[in-house]
Order: sequence, then structure tokens, then C-alpha cells
Amino acid sequence: MAVCQMTGKKRSFGHNVSHAKNRTNRSWKPNIQWAMVEVNGQMKRMKVSTRYIRTMYKDR
Repeated sequence: MAVCQMTGKKRSFGHNVSHAKNRTNRSWKPNIQWAMVEVNGQMKRMKVSTRYIRTMYKDR
């Protein structure tokens, strides 16, 4: 299972709902990528979500 190592973001669940209101299970997966992240002053290669990568560049 894909999990962001910085935020803990992981797969979430819900339903597809048709026009006839039939519900089938589905899941949403976060977009996880390898990235170099600064942790405690050191650069580490980690699996993080693209949302976190965008926030990381914004905070610089």
C-alpha cells in the first residue's frame, strides 16, 4: 500500500454511485513519488505525496 512517509497520507475508500443510485466500492490512492526531502538538516530519499512536494517547495 502506498503511504506518504512525511504526512501519512494513504488510500481512502468510498463508493461509485451510478445514476440509479447503485453503489460499488472504490478507492482513491495518493500520488506517491520518490523525492529528496530535508529531515533534521539532512537530505533523505523518501516516498512522499506530490501534494507534500508542492508544499515543501512553497515553504522554501
